[in-house]
Amino acid sequence: MVKKAASLSALGGLVYSTDSGRHCPDCGQPVAACLCKQSQLPAGDGIARVRRESKGRGGKTVTTISGVPLAEEPLKELASALKKRCGCGGALKDGVIEIQGDHVELLLAELSKRGFRAKKSGG
Repeated sequence: MVKKAASLSALGGLVYSTDSGRHCPDCGQPVAACLCKQSQLPAGDGIARVRRESKGRGGKTVTTISGVPLAEEPLKELASALKKRCGCGGALKDGVIEIQGDHVELLLAELSKRGFRAKKSGG
């Protein structure tokens, strides 16, 4: 059996192999055994900070939650559950949950009920 391997010299590493399939460009492992995509807890003190923001958003008020000690997948699930609880839209950007509208008190209560240490941040 002839082993074929395609590599991109610009990336400087193996991208595909007929033995193991696609490889992660960051760690060089097969995609199924990728080390860099494993759930890692973000660095921080473990306190979820909830604050209301309106600057740079065209006057729209957004409640942000940062510092939640969860990996990416559970954080997505939490963001979805919080959006449903508030009955509004939102997003997850760079580990910060954004909920449309002013829902600081509701989110503080909900995070505490779910077992997180939550604290109001900002004014």
